[in-house]
Amino acid sequence: PVTFNMSGARKGRSLVNALDTAITTPSERILRECHSLYVDNENGLVNIASSLGLRLLPPRKKIIVMIMGNHSAGKSSFINWYVEEHIQKTGVAIETQGFTFITSGRKRESLTGNATLHLYPHFRPLLEFKGVTDYLSAEISTSKQKKFSLVTFVDTPGLVDGDMVYPFDVNSAITSFGEQADLIFVFFDPMGQALCKRTLNIVEKLSEKCGDKLRFYLSKADEAGRETDRQRVMMQIVQELCRRPGLNKCGFEMPTIYIPNPQRPSRCVNQIDEVCETIEKSINQAVQKTLDQLEKDCDLITSTISNNLAQDRANVSYIKSSRINSFLCGLLAFFLPTLFITSFLVTTFAPEDLDALVGEGFARVLYTTTRIVVYLWEWIPEDGQLVSIIIFGALCYLFFILARYFARRHCKTLTKKEKKTLMEYSEYVQDVIKAKKRKLYEQYLQQCAAEYDF
Repeated sequence: PVTFNMSGARKGRSLVNALDTAITTPSERILRECHSLYVDNENGLVNIASSLGLRLLPPRKKIIVMIMGNHSAGKSSFINWYVEEHIQKTGVAIETQGFTFITSGRKRESLTGNATLHLYPHFRPLLEFKGVTDYLSAEISTSKQKKFSLVTFVDTPGLVDGDMVYPFDVNSAITSFGEQADLIFVFFDPMGQALCKRTLNIVEKLSEKCGDKLRFYLSKADEAGRETDRQRVMMQIVQELCRRPGLNKCGFEMPTIYIPNPQRPSRCVNQIDEVCETIEKSINQAVQKTLDQLEKDCDLITSTISNNLAQDRANVSYIKSSRINSFLCGLLAFFLPTLFITSFLVTTFAPEDLDALVGEGFARVLYTTTRIVVYLWEWIPEDGQLVSIIIFGALCYLFFILARYFARRHCKTLTKKEKKTLMEYSEYVQDVIKAKKRKLYEQYLQQCAAEYDF
């Protein structure tokens, strides 16, 4: 078995850790498969959505747990205990001055600011805070202890009051981190710094935006002295929190935790296992949220495709209508003046000459048509004929303008290839992605039933 002492040193880490990298839990497998459905190079939902003008972010494969508190509150020690590897420096001094991501991977590695943001694109808004990038880092561990393969911890700067100068806006940066995290652990140190005003100010601000993520713990509880001393410290912390309107709520909980040490047994109740249970519960919720979001994103894509195809049909109908209107207006713009001029030309021919020229049948049609036009012309008084010609010309010109107007009224339509692609996308999302989602949900529920013996 693995043993872990207070200094964070490893003793006899089992060599099966290399084999564990190939073994994943059902939750880990589901989150990874959901992630791959989004980022697949050929048929990933991100690429499909991008072709439709939509922007989808692939779900995270791990939950993010941010740990904050005053300096020397035991944040780094807790991470080392959970991972069972000495990753973060610990001590009374302010060891953590920036933000450190601690995550699992195939190889032990340390990353700097830009590489860290490339690994966690969800945190790119942090670039707005001047100086933060220089104090970002990531520690990748091969540990598979507890649920570490599904968790990314964010170790935050130790908070102090007074003249301490931070190289960036620490309050805003921690608040921004908290908004992106799935859980926020607030560690209160019973040794004098628990009522750090900077910590309380940040907690109050976080509670306004993401109060459901906050969890409070009295860390290093074994160092608080006797039980009465611990109770007094907890009462002071709770009273200070409840003085702030945003934190004054019913059902306030603050479990006592400390890093177990076989060499220093303590009679203090250690609820550190509840922290692990909270993380595991958040992982299960993340799986459910990811599967639900997959369903919503599939519905969004299929509805967008349906809307695009319906809009394309409307555009095709609109273009046909515009072409018909353009043809009719152009026909009238050409036919009316032609008929008017032809009517007067026909009257200059003798009937016999016209029959010989165009044929008896067509000549009869011309005579009938022109007789109507000549009759209407003779019906107009002589002093109004000039005005009638002007109005007639203006009407023909109007038909000509309308013909050009309708001819220019066109909108973009989809090609046969584009329509085929959209239909294939819709069928793929409906028949493949949604079917995969249902299968993953069944696997998740089967896992729950197996665990809890439903």
